[in-house]
Amino acid sequence: MAFEDLLEDPVIQKYLHELVGPKGMPVAAAPPDGEVTDEELAEELDMELNDVRRALFILYENDLATYRRLRDEDSGWLTYLWTFEYDKIPENLEEEMHRLYEALEERREYERTHEFYLCEVCSIRFEFGEAMDFGFECPECGSPLESMENTHLVDAMDERIEDLRDELNVDLEAEA
Repeated sequence: MAFEDLLEDPVIQKYLHELVGPKGMPVAAAPPDGEVTDEELAEELDMELNDVRRALFILYENDLATYRRLRDEDSGWLTYLWTFEYDKIPENLEEEMHRLYEALEERREYERTHEFYLCEVCSIRFEFGEAMDFGFECPECGSPLESMENTHLVDAMDERIEDLRDELNVDLEAEA
């Protein structure tokens, strides 16, 4: 998939935005062809050099940019030449989806195996043991703690997990 196609995809735009934030988005959204220095990018995008560098290093940490160093023989200064590697974005997104899937499975199990109590005044949720330790009274306001039904939350997790299974082609038998 070409840079242009990738950058037009709203999912990929959101992914890049989550990685680099609003200040780094101009760097992520305008990858040049070939190598470029951080100074050239800062000038071209009319951005602070530190913001450009932060975005570049975040992209580097996520395998979306690489660099090579050149040392100026006269001054000894290092110049970093950056190259964008956006062909790895689909693979990174799939890994993120697998992490989300696993986290949802763990959270769903936690929700299914614990009993919860809620302070309706403070909106603080307690596990049964904590609620019992507090005498079923909120430690913040003293209101009684009410038994909390979380089946709607578990049902929503079930739906999301099923959607992720379909999208990731996760086989239930392979997991067991």
